[in-house]
Amino acid sequence: MDSRDKTILKILMENARTPKTKIAKTLKITETAVRKRIAKLEKNKVILGYKAIINYKTTGLSASITGIDVEPEKLWRVISELKEIEEIKSIMLTTGDHMIMLEIVSESVDDLSEIHKKIEKMDGVKRICPAIILDVLK
Repeated sequence: MDSRDKTILKILMENARTPKTKIAKTLKITETAVRKRIAKLEKNKVILGYKAIINYKTTGLSASITGIDVEPEKLWRVISELKEIEEIKSIMLTTGDHMIMLEIVSESVDDLSEIHKKIEKMDGVKRICPAIILDVLK
């Protein structure tokens, strides 16, 4: 990964809908070159996907950022199970207060609570710490 790839990533993190022609102009390369670089970043799992940032407050949806502590020897099995839950939009392995951080989006607070209970019952999960998202500011 070179400086051009890093610039592409920075632009896409700011706005994933930035036209490839605009990225090409910024980098002073062809649009075809930008497309190839993005395809390579996707193939190499540098770019895992694209998503909209939603203000849940205005949609009626409920969301949480949830920390999970797991028995170390069961970490990858728990992650595998978490990947199967449709409402979990992001799974991040961290070094902070929790081993895993999740972004969960559901239809209601009751549904969110049920998802948290399901996670809590997984073999190897020691503790979950949900933080309900009240508003998205950026």
